[in-house]
Amino acid sequence: MRRSVCFSGMPMSLLVIEVPPDTPVLVGVAAVQDRRDDFQNSDDALGLMALALKNAAADAGDPDLLGRADEILVPKGMWKYSDPGRLLADRLGSKSATTGLAEIGVLQQSLITRACQRIASGDAQLVLVTGAEARYRSICAKKAGGVAVETTQTDVVPGVVLEPDAELWSPVEAAAGLAMPVGYYAIIDSALRYKQGITLEQHRDQMASCYSHYSEIAAANPDAWSDLAVDASFVRNHSPKNRMLAFPYTKFHNSQWNVNQGAGLIFCSAAMAAELQIDRSKWVFPLASTEANYMTVTASRKDLGGSVGFRVAGEVAMEMAGLSFDDIHLRELYSCFPSAVRVQQEEFGLEDAGDTSVTGAMTFAGGPLNNFVFQATVKMAHILRRQPAEVGLVTNVSGMLTKQACALWSATPNKEGWGFADVTERVRRESELCEVVAEYNGEGVVAGYTVLYEGDQPSRAVAVLDISEGRRTVAYSQDESLIQAMLEEECCGKSVTVHDGQFS
Repeated sequence: MRRSVCFSGMPMSLLVIEVPPDTPVLVGVAAVQDRRDDFQNSDDALGLMALALKNAAADAGDPDLLGRADEILVPKGMWKYSDPGRLLADRLGSKSATTGLAEIGVLQQSLITRACQRIASGDAQLVLVTGAEARYRSICAKKAGGVAVETTQTDVVPGVVLEPDAELWSPVEAAAGLAMPVGYYAIIDSALRYKQGITLEQHRDQMASCYSHYSEIAAANPDAWSDLAVDASFVRNHSPKNRMLAFPYTKFHNSQWNVNQGAGLIFCSAAMAAELQIDRSKWVFPLASTEANYMTVTASRKDLGGSVGFRVAGEVAMEMAGLSFDDIHLRELYSCFPSAVRVQQEEFGLEDAGDTSVTGAMTFAGGPLNNFVFQATVKMAHILRRQPAEVGLVTNVSGMLTKQACALWSATPNKEGWGFADVTERVRRESELCEVVAEYNGEGVVAGYTVLYEGDQPSRAVAVLDISEGRRTVAYSQDESLIQAMLEEECCGKSVTVHDGQFS
């Protein structure tokens, strides 16, 4: 007979719950940040990761946990280390740990999933997951005329490398002038706005109100990068301190990656947690998680303002946990740009249904390039320890809303243990795509658009266009009068003429 580990939620009047011994449990969490302007005495990203893991072990009440690690998993950042997990293993005394690195374009949730899978299968007893960025340190060095020296490591190959299996954008999109993610997300948002039937001004007001509220949440979060609450009019409007980047997105709609932040998560089996006598009040259980890794370029998606991936990932996660979105009061919806949040609200049926962040979101809490989900999970774990009757939702996006993931957490376990579903193939079957063509001359209808800015000035309108035979193309315009019109009125649904990659 399979043995079980007994768990009793101490703050609640619960019967003892038995869980399988190989149930993955999050037992130690920590988020760190370094606001010092003195770049010569502040940590690089590796130092932040090491500190976060040490603090996570202290949080679990057992500093010796790190030496027991079977694997150390890290998502790629802006730094140059070839195998940061090995550097951490050497620094933390985890000599026997294997290492893993996830390249850009891989969901951060995939590392959490791997940690839980290895523990649930019995292939590992304890796994460390961490990530960090020290971009603010580099900025301070540049301002001072210096160089922020980073720990040196090259040509060391991780034990496992996770890579995306397709490109995040197409040559047609790039040829029209789309480069940074902000342009893609602004186009997605325009299509969603049009589908929802709200006006341009209503859309801008709603986003401004949402992000102003995020700033208030961040101001009350000690782990947030910003402690300044800003009003909605400041978020909404172009100004010298908040310039427009891709209409209708200003700087304060963007993820803030110029931070020195890191996070550390320690996972182990329920059997190990019990054996090591880790305080039960520290245990947080992954209940269910889902991932959709079907990669499509933005312009090809027939429903440009939607996400089949999030609809399916959310539905399956709730089914696995026996819950509905109405049951979830603690949420951290991935918030790199407003459309990421708004699309999730649409697909999950969460419009005007409470807060969508516990951290203050990626603009204000801080959005280290490829690490925010770990920051969010740390915050969610702290809250769930205090509220063990609740379930928390943490979601993840990779690329241009290209991949999607949902994770449900609670301090109260499922008796059946953790569950995972890869919904990629279902998303592939249910996704409707359009052929995207490069060389097209003729009529088109605007499916989504934005105006890109250079400095303080609008410079180029870019539009995804529906054309003949159910196809799409992407074109641009630098006509000043047309750009001005696109800043002032809804242009989705309007007809334009395309010639040599430009529209008029």
